[in-house]
Amino acid sequence: MTTTFVVEKKALARTRWVRSEPTPLSEGAVRLTIDTFALTSNNITYAAFGDAMNYWGFFPTGDTSTGCIPVWGFANVTESRCGEVLAGERIYGYFPIADEVVLEPTRIGANGFSDGAAHRRELHAVYNHYLRCSADPGYSPEREAEQALLRPLFTTSFLIDDFLADNGFFGARSVILSSASSKTAYGTAFCLSRRRGDGEAKVIGLTSPANLAFTRGLGCYDEVLTYEAVTALPVETPTVYVDFSGSVGLRANIHQHFGDRLAYSCSVGGTHWDELGSGKGLPGPRPTLFFAPAQIKKRNADWGSTGLQQRIAEAWAAFMRPVTQGSSPWLHVVRGEGMSAIESTYAKLLAGSTNPAEGHMLSVRQVG
Repeated sequence: MTTTFVVEKKALARTRWVRSEPTPLSEGAVRLTIDTFALTSNNITYAAFGDAMNYWGFFPTGDTSTGCIPVWGFANVTESRCGEVLAGERIYGYFPIADEVVLEPTRIGANGFSDGAAHRRELHAVYNHYLRCSADPGYSPEREAEQALLRPLFTTSFLIDDFLADNGFFGARSVILSSASSKTAYGTAFCLSRRRGDGEAKVIGLTSPANLAFTRGLGCYDEVLTYEAVTALPVETPTVYVDFSGSVGLRANIHQHFGDRLAYSCSVGGTHWDELGSGKGLPGPRPTLFFAPAQIKKRNADWGSTGLQQRIAEAWAAFMRPVTQGSSPWLHVVRGEGMSAIESTYAKLLAGSTNPAEGHMLSVRQVG
């Protein structure tokens, strides 16, 4: 039996496990046993924007009221009817929270393949591509957790930083990041901090009182404040807001405080998934959703795919140094197996009660 974790689209706290007969393999298809995957606030964003960004479309449940939240992780090919993808290969990519998945490899190359399933053909190629670990120069078996937990998020972080710099920070002298303790936010702050000395904008993080010490300790923000203190920031400073929280109340406070001095309002995430709302009617610029694949497309045209990947790889290598440093690493990996571990971690992420210093690597299957 295949075991899959599903959530109610309109009530994300309502979850259940669905068991079904394994999907038979058609000619050209492969079955992958999902080994481990990362579960972070980024996955809550996938759920919060499931309809708007079509994240529900990748692994349909067959029930329009429920969805399967995509995760990044590692799997092994356990059965193959595709001559170019062999049983035993280890694969990194985008999976459901389940114990197995069937893919239909297409555009197969030395580095990997895309899923050519009919329901995924209109979805963005970035999420449809799967890497062969044996051919991935960035792969390290002992760093699988960091790759699954941070690599997809850091790519977004890199692209946000690049987008802002590419647009001259819209003339701003400060960049405010909400949910500053979240991994995508502090990855963005890290990229922005590497521009120090270039006369670029000051990087300000907003977080909860509980996460204030952790976020300040990262060292990649010029200033870290609690959400309530945002109105103490100088209103005359041209500012960009990068919204990782999705909180309509916080967004309104920032727009009302800065007004026309808010140079750009960039919507990225939904860690405060229960506070999402419209940006209509606010003073200043209308909030604009950041779509990473659009910046990828632009930079592929500017630099070529290889040039873009080289720049991301260089930034990733620099990021890994503080993330994994022995004395005080930014990330501590927490592992869990089985349904209860997944349910517990998911509930904590929804409630916003996870430790920002931790990263959860999970598996549906229990070993032993």
